[in-house]
Amino acid sequence: MARIWLSRLVLGGMLLLAPLTLGACAADSSSRQLGCSAATTPCLSGSATVALQTSKGEVQLQLDGAAAPLTAGNFVDLVKRGVYNGTVFHRVVREPVPFVVQGGDPASADPKMPASQYGLGSYVDPASGEARLIPLEIKRSDEPEPRYGEPVTAPGVTRQLALAHQRGAVAMARSADPNSASAQFYVALQALPELDGRYAVFGRVSKGMEVIDQIRQGDKIIKATVVAGGTLVQGKP
Repeated sequence: MARIWLSRLVLGGMLLLAPLTLGACAADSSSRQLGCSAATTPCLSGSATVALQTSKGEVQLQLDGAAAPLTAGNFVDLVKRGVYNGTVFHRVVREPVPFVVQGGDPASADPKMPASQYGLGSYVDPASGEARLIPLEIKRSDEPEPRYGEPVTAPGVTRQLALAHQRGAVAMARSADPNSASAQFYVALQALPELDGRYAVFGRVSKGMEVIDQIRQGDKIIKATVVAGGTLVQGKP
């Protein structure tokens, strides 16, 4: 109960814990239509290693393009665009139990933006002038492709997820709409099974978890770079 209360308090509108369910049948066509084949954003082929130079030291993220091609591809694309440079870790919760470190709001890189507005922004595509939003992407280990658009929370199903909220998991924050993730992400400070199937995990901290443990609210991502992999494709990898 403490974890659920904390998630609602800390991530507010960015982490939704409503009890939605989805049957255990194979992903249907409407779900697939939200995936890489129909996406206007690039998908990740293979894996990628992203280095975050933070105000507390370097963190490396290993991104999984097999289990989360659309979500990981969106993140890599934003890294390559420089979107995360100068952004703030605006939500950090460690008490009464470790929860998450959250950041990546593009608006937080603007020195004129008041801190009270951090966490409300999305990435706005300069070409269209519109916010880029991506659908929820959840991959079961017993299915060939991810499911899109709805949380996967049927009893027993979450134990079959390819990517779970273990300590160091990297996942996308979103609003109440499952298809509203954009740029903000979080790192789990401990296993958070209550979030499994509800939020898209797309990688893990592969190096520098001790740095994540030192990050406090207001610390920054100085620069984010792709240091290995990171091949982006349009359509299904």
